[in-house]
Amino acid sequence: MTASNTATTRLPVLFVGHGSPMNALEDNAFTQSWRQIAAEIPRPRAILAVSAHWYLSDQRVTAQAWPRTIHDFYGFPQALFDVQYPAPGALELAAETARAFSPPLGLDHGTWSVLRVMYPAADIPVYQLSLDTRLSGPEHLKMSPQLQALREQGVLILGSGNIVHNLRLIQWGLAGGHDWAEAFQAQSQTLIRERQDQRLARFEELGTAAQLAIPSPDHFLPLLYVLGDSEADEPQHWFNTACVMGSLSMDSVLIG
Repeated sequence: MTASNTATTRLPVLFVGHGSPMNALEDNAFTQSWRQIAAEIPRPRAILAVSAHWYLSDQRVTAQAWPRTIHDFYGFPQALFDVQYPAPGALELAAETARAFSPPLGLDHGTWSVLRVMYPAADIPVYQLSLDTRLSGPEHLKMSPQLQALREQGVLILGSGNIVHNLRLIQWGLAGGHDWAEAFQAQSQTLIRERQDQRLARFEELGTAAQLAIPSPDHFLPLLYVLGDSEADEPQHWFNTACVMGSLSMDSVLIG
């Protein structure tokens, strides 16, 4: 099946290291890989995004006919604030997925900065699931398989975050990563490849490098949904495996 056909069979799951919101405007190695992945997988019926930037003390799902584009950042060029991603919502699917419905939220930049590159026409319905701050890593992992049935309905489950994400230790202009960042990048890649999901869910126990890489769990937790919604024997396709600015990793993986 080509990307020009809407998927009617089981879709893979995708974790994307989204990095800077400026990726929404730039043509670079990372965004080129996003476009390539979109071209290679079946065209989704809809996209359910689990983004680092909807992190609150509740479990919610967007339920809007036309989610607004949220510019949840500051200090960037006006061109980025001018970006709109007018994808339709997915009300029927949201009703199937939701435990509780949210007030109108929309699509945060962890979602639209990636999808604007992957699906620039904004013609695939998109909705989001929040990350509940009350849940531990193992609880997020345990809850996520409830979404697996969506894959059979042609829904692409997209986790958007960064496995290494420490904005306080960014070093502008540094091409690679700090030693600890690259150490945790390698450690996490090994654990994901070996499908040691429970160890990843207990990321607080993975050592000093992990503690520096994950000072707050919001950018790491979307990975657990991608792991939880896939099987251990499914193939993995890795791309954008790079650390940038010292303390961000762009590691991305397609499973299935």
